[in-house]
Amino acid sequence: MKAVLCTKYGPPEVLQIQEVEKPVPKDNEVLVKVYATSVSAADYRVRSFDIPASFWLPARLMVGIRKPRKSILGMELSGKIESIGKDVKLFKKGDKVFAATLQTFGAYAEYICLPEDGPIALKPNNATYKEAAAIPIGARTAFYYLKKIANVKPGQKVLIYGASGSVGTYAVQLGKYFGAEVTGVCSEANLNLVKSLGADKVIDYEKTDFTKNFETYDIIFITVDKCPFKVCIAALNKNGCYLNVGRPMKSISMIWTSLISSKKLVVGKNSPETAEVLLKLKRLVEEGHLQIVIDRKFSMDQIVEAHRYVDKGHKKGNVVITVNEDVS
Repeated sequence: MKAVLCTKYGPPEVLQIQEVEKPVPKDNEVLVKVYATSVSAADYRVRSFDIPASFWLPARLMVGIRKPRKSILGMELSGKIESIGKDVKLFKKGDKVFAATLQTFGAYAEYICLPEDGPIALKPNNATYKEAAAIPIGARTAFYYLKKIANVKPGQKVLIYGASGSVGTYAVQLGKYFGAEVTGVCSEANLNLVKSLGADKVIDYEKTDFTKNFETYDIIFITVDKCPFKVCIAALNKNGCYLNVGRPMKSISMIWTSLISSKKLVVGKNSPETAEVLLKLKRLVEEGHLQIVIDRKFSMDQIVEAHRYVDKGHKKGNVVITVNEDVS
């Protein structure tokens, strides 16, 4: 089978399509024919190793010292189950599924084996394979941070910084679904997109400092780590919650703030690798509460071009890769 291999850190050109052995499912696994995957922030970070110097060593120990320990990237996917192990009970051959592979990687391939009790579920009936492949990481992350960590409640004021990215577009919609008043921060080019997703207010970060309107927020969700912490913390309510998914760990100032204030700070925490949230997201998509934003679509042969585009840092929502065409 074909797979995209990343055998060293570097620019998009380090990615190469090669023939590798097709996997065989274990007794508790399903073999999925991958129809679509994405270029997520995690793929970009692993491939480029664009990590702050202070996190360099722990990140290398975790991902790989000289090269990525797992050479086939790809953190989310959709596809069809081609075969199952003898002990599998939850799925059957022919099931259309979507899954997160943030812990195991491997979605940049024509086939992948996944444990049936992992973060895999039947895909939403009203979503295409390309759309379903763009749900498991961004939407799951937004749901986990807003609901499981911050426990956003109706009437709370939530600010989403980086509201036009993958996590951000889902966070805006989920914040509104949970009953919050949502303010999105993005570039001028994406103002209309964020408004269309339901944001009550939209701020162009290039022209307006959101702290100058003297509003404070119950929850500030940073999906792109480009807003200074001191700016955010000044706009956070006394008992507010600061969430930052783009930063690997807390800075010294964050640790100090946690010690001397009642503000809750959560940084760089991954959602649990289970199917629970995927099933909730499936329902929200099928009920029309969650729109999937796809910026561009590329074929597997265009993987380098796709990564070049994401490297620019201006994608809206998700960038999807077609691995196998759906001919069903």
